[in-house]
Amino acid sequence: MKIKLLLLLCIASLGLASCKKDTYIQDTPNRTIILTIQPNQWVIANEGRTITTDLEIPEIDQFNVDVEGILVYLDHPVNENGYIALPYTYSGNSYSFEHFNGGIAIDIQRSEFSTQNPGRPTVPIRVKVVLIPSVDIT
Repeated sequence: MKIKLLLLLCIASLGLASCKKDTYIQDTPNRTIILTIQPNQWVIANEGRTITTDLEIPEIDQFNVDVEGILVYLDHPVNENGYIALPYTYSGNSYSFEHFNGGIAIDIQRSEFSTQNPGRPTVPIRVKVVLIPSVDIT
């Protein structure tokens, strides 16, 4: 009887000792979209003071706009193997972006007060859009 009780106690101890609580955190990764803007996609606006293009990105929904983060990069103007984050200024042109449900708009304007208008890009430009997940804690 003692052997059976001891055996039962050992089995129970092993069963209780092997139980542990595992916490699994499901982390949603960032999403990256890479597009190319062709020279004919740029539109002159604001009497020539702004050059703009709208890019349709269905992955950007209202939750991205309201809560999550959106980063935009363009081909680096000097280092063709890299990107540069918007907004930035290069050779007197200021590059910026606006995001909305369904896409982004990229604007080019002159960075200083001058009568000179920005020039329309003449080569294709790669765009990298990074959607960063976030949780609203307010």
